[in-house]
Amino acid sequence: MISRRAREVEISPTVALTGKIAELRRQGKDIISFNIGEPDFPTPDHVKKAAFDAINKNFTKYPPASGFLDLREAVANKLRIDNGLSYDPKQICVSNGAKQAVLNALYALCGEGDEVIIPVPCWVSYTEMVKLTGAAAVLVKVDEKNSFALDLAAIQSAITPRTKAIIINTPNNPSGAVYSEESLRQLAAMAVEHDFYIISDEIYEKLAFDGEKHFCIGAVSPEVQERCVIINGVSKAYAMPGWRIGYSASAKPVAKAIEAFQSQMTSGACSISQKAALAAISGPQDDLNKMRNEYDRRRHFMQKRLSEINGFACEPVKGAFYLLPDISGLLDRTYEGKTIGNSMELAAFLLEKASIAVVPGDAFNAKDKLRFSYANSMDNLVEGLNRIEAAIALLS
Repeated sequence: MISRRAREVEISPTVALTGKIAELRRQGKDIISFNIGEPDFPTPDHVKKAAFDAINKNFTKYPPASGFLDLREAVANKLRIDNGLSYDPKQICVSNGAKQAVLNALYALCGEGDEVIIPVPCWVSYTEMVKLTGAAAVLVKVDEKNSFALDLAAIQSAITPRTKAIIINTPNNPSGAVYSEESLRQLAAMAVEHDFYIISDEIYEKLAFDGEKHFCIGAVSPEVQERCVIINGVSKAYAMPGWRIGYSASAKPVAKAIEAFQSQMTSGACSISQKAALAAISGPQDDLNKMRNEYDRRRHFMQKRLSEINGFACEPVKGAFYLLPDISGLLDRTYEGKTIGNSMELAAFLLEKASIAVVPGDAFNAKDKLRFSYANSMDNLVEGLNRIEAAIALLS
């Protein structure tokens, strides 16, 4: 018999959908993926060269549990320059992707009887990760009428003596929201007043548009920084999802606990990938800027095009590479006598009739929404949205 926690945890809906799409493609289906949060660009050449150099120099031994010192120094330098944070390299842990960094932080901070506040809609894995620690996830809706901004009054109301942490993600997956500096300063004040931690997932930090600037909540004050675990990585900004390098930065006691957990669970991240990440973080940023400009172009196109399709309500967003349109105008419509009653049924309809993969909003605790990723070529965006429009026209 499997354990209670194994029975309670669910497989990631986005991972499951990716597997289903791979099987459909093996069957010869021409699926256009608007579902996956993965850059479609190749990893920059100078980053790949660093990896080849590491291989040719036989840099293939076990790495330290928390990562090689040169990479942790580069991360510390990046946090100082970009985010106004001062960390010793010993406070940084390089992990197998930012996903592991989030789970490391939760294991280090939370346990049975604790509560973790999560603004929703949220990334699919946060709630399941909290479950794994034995803590309870407390879901608090964001302010959808205000570009999915943090609802500070709702967060305040959700705080109890058992509140151990809050997880925030800005720029946000799935909504594309970029939380304002003012709202983050108010949240920081709550954390100090009520003595809880802030796990700040900043993996989309470099993908902010329309003049928006990412603000790191840890920069509010040294007192706030002590209560923060800053999460980031190279997957999104540098088109390196498969290299699996993320990192966390935290107060010394938390960092020590994170290192201990990682040393027993996975040990250090891939040595070759760490050398590639070092080149990405400390090397030229030209490729990043080119990719961001192209994402911006796609963002405008997809938002405008979705808004033109009957039944979708799609507001502009300013970060990450997602749109989260409202689909309530499409629910209760029918096709061949079958009623589409929720986001899962609409996503299934689009996959069947348009060969388009999107993620149901239910996966993100966002009823009546679909998540679209514009991390895809402009040709695929044009073709995919044309297919969607044709499929929606079949509904009555």
